[in-house]
This record gives sequence, structure tokens and C-alpha cells, in this order.
Amino acid sequence: MKKFFDEVFSVVISVVIALVIFWVVRTYFFYPFRVDGDSMANTMIDGDRFVLSLTDDIDQSDIVVFPAPDGSGDEYVKRIIGVPGDTIEYEDDVLYINDEAIDEPYLDSIKEDYFERFPDDSTFTNDFTLEEITGETTVPEGMYFVLGDNREVSHDSRYFGFIDAESVEGTTHFRYWPFSDFGSVQ
Repeated sequence: MKKFFDEVFSVVISVVIALVIFWVVRTYFFYPFRVDGDSMANTMIDGDRFVLSLTDDIDQSDIVVFPAPDGSGDEYVKRIIGVPGDTIEYEDDVLYINDEAIDEPYLDSIKEDYFERFPDDSTFTNDFTLEEITGETTVPEGMYFVLGDNREVSHDSRYFGFIDAESVEGTTHFRYWPFSDFGSVQ
């Protein structure tokens, strides 16, 4: 009988340790995330599943998850365009950060789709400056300026302004579903 209880105790301890490890990893390192919406198409499609890293440093062009600024309880997925100290301008479909033209290869696919549907349009992203949108000439300390890759439908910093760096829940660089798109995301 003692042997039976020793076996049960061993199994219970193993399960408890596994659950604690799972909880620590999910709470402090990463967790699965499901995309809801089309604001990041074609980079991320509605229903795609990603690993959200809770420990990465945040850099320009990283894809981040944060609570919707309207307090709706939704989570937004957007791309970091501006970090503290940056000036931002869009002119003739070219992004300028600190007066330097920035290549955005992640937009190639969605731009191609857009111009097939609207061949008479000449720009995918309307012209703007950071000051026109936010009243600020640079991104303030502790804030980010974000845009969705699907500029046609994305509700992003062009509408709600900066996001607080503290509100960022994590970054995502790895898709695990669908399996046909398994791997890193740029």
C-alpha cells in the first residue's frame, strides 16, 4: 500500500511542478495569441496564431500587442513606426523617419492587392506628418507611434495618437498557425 501512495505522490508532484513551470513561462516569457481582424493583412491574417514574447526589447518595425486605447477590452496588433525622439512623415507613399526614407517591404503584398483593386489611386498611405496628427514634432519619451500594415482599414495612431510604452503586452515574431505559414514574421 505504501508503494501505491508513493507512486500517487510522485505523479501529483510531477503534475504540480509541470503546472508551475507552465504558469511561470506563460506569465513572464511568452503566450499564444490569436489575430482578430484585418488591420495587419497581409502580414497577419484574421485567425493566425502567434507566440507573443513578453521579454523582448521593442524596436522600430516590431509588431506589438496592446489594449485598444478606447477601453473596449479589445487587443490591437500594430507595427511600431516611431519610437521616442523620432520625427515621422508620410509623403508620396514613402515613410520618412528622422528625414530618412524607410523601406517597408512588409507592405509589398498588400500594396499590390490594393493597386489591383484601385488602379487609379496613386498612393496607399495618405500623406501626413506627426505634428498634423498629434500636435507633437517628435514621439515623446515613453510613447510609440503605431500603424497597421493594412493602411486602408487600420485604426491606429493616425486616429488615436501615441500609445504608452507601458501598455505594450509583448512583441510577436513567430507564427505557429496556420502550418502553411509556420515560421518567423517580419
